Amino acid sequence: MINQRLIVSNCNPFFRALIAEFIATLLFLYVTVLTVIGYKRQNEADACDGVGILGIAWAFGGMIFILVYCTAGISGGHINPAVTLGLFLARKVSLVRAVLYMVAQCLGAICGVGLVKAFQSSYYNRYKGGANTLQSGYNKGVGLGAEIIGTFVLVYTVFSATDPKRSARDSHVPVLAPLPIGFAVFMVHLATIPITGTGINPARSFGAAVIFNDDKAWDDQWIFWVGPFIGAAIAAFYHQYILRAAAIKALGSFRSNA
Repeated sequence: MINQRLIVSNCNPFFRALIAEFIATLLFLYVTVLTVIGYKRQNEADACDGVGILGIAWAFGGMIFILVYCTAGISGGHINPAVTLGLFLARKVSLVRAVLYMVAQCLGAICGVGLVKAFQSSYYNRYKGGANTLQSGYNKGVGLGAEIIGTFVLVYTVFSATDPKRSARDSHVPVLAPLPIGFAVFMVHLATIPITGTGINPARSFGAAVIFNDDKAWDDQWIFWVGPFIGAAIAAFYHQYILRAAAIKALGSFRSNA
């Protein structure tokens, strides 16, 4: 018993963070892909069998809220390579941490979707495994734009919710950071499910594509990497070099006048 406690206490915090990102992304994909499959069952049979688009959006947003709340103190609760990229560009995480986080997230996503296929193989194959693809009636430019804007909303919310000044002021209410992040995911899903099925998370799209392994999913896969990474980069630049720069300048002017 003592040896077990020593092992846990001496475990490298960075290693624990990687495990947290892996498990969180696994759970995220497991719950959300099952929800997507449930929605597609609704369209085929009784309407009471599925959750609808609103239910899918709640599943994605709710899981992000739960998992960010659970892992924020361990890994920062990224659960998304686009969020990790944005934080790296803002110099909040190192290059090594960012790369290994992305690897852990993608592996977790693959395992999460793999569990869905193992437990629900017949429904999984019938309903295309929850893989992200560009929906009929939309061209690739529209899909790319939807992913860019959707990820911008998410990553901008992450920066705002985790701002040091806001965190210090609201530290007595620990759910205030995960809540707007989860709600941002919910709102973006409502807007973009009809266009791309909503990626805004390259690990989510990659994990589903790897397990389902369909030509259409792979043909559109670049949209779900390029779009989120561009959106994350724009959000990082906007928050760090426009909003924060303006706030620092205003604070300096106030102090000089005082």
